Amino acid sequence: MSDVRQLSPAAVRERLRTAADGVQLVDVREPWEHKQVHLPGAILIPLAELPSRMRELNPHEPVIIYCHHGVRSWHAACFLMQGGFEQVFNLSGGIDAWSREIEPALPRY
Repeated sequence: MSDVRQLSPAAVRERLRTAADGVQLVDVREPWEHKQVHLPGAILIPLAELPSRMRELNPHEPVIIYCHHGVRSWHAACFLMQGGFEQVFNLSGGIDAWSREIEPALPRY
């Protein structure tokens, strides 16, 4: 599914800053990765757990998904879109791009 909508780190920052609706920020990395560095307010749902935990997300609210570099989150976005979620976005470049472009003080790994 190539129609996953990509958002740059700057676009995600703006979306999170101005969203009047309930944007759901989902981290699909592993717990050890999340412990090292994560975005405030992110819900940790490792990619392998997404099929059994997707009911924790509201399909009527936007979902922004991220991982380390954007590959796992792209797969997660495809999965949610196939599950009926319409407002799904992938943080292009993942948290690594976020730390390079938005918050250089965040640890990189």
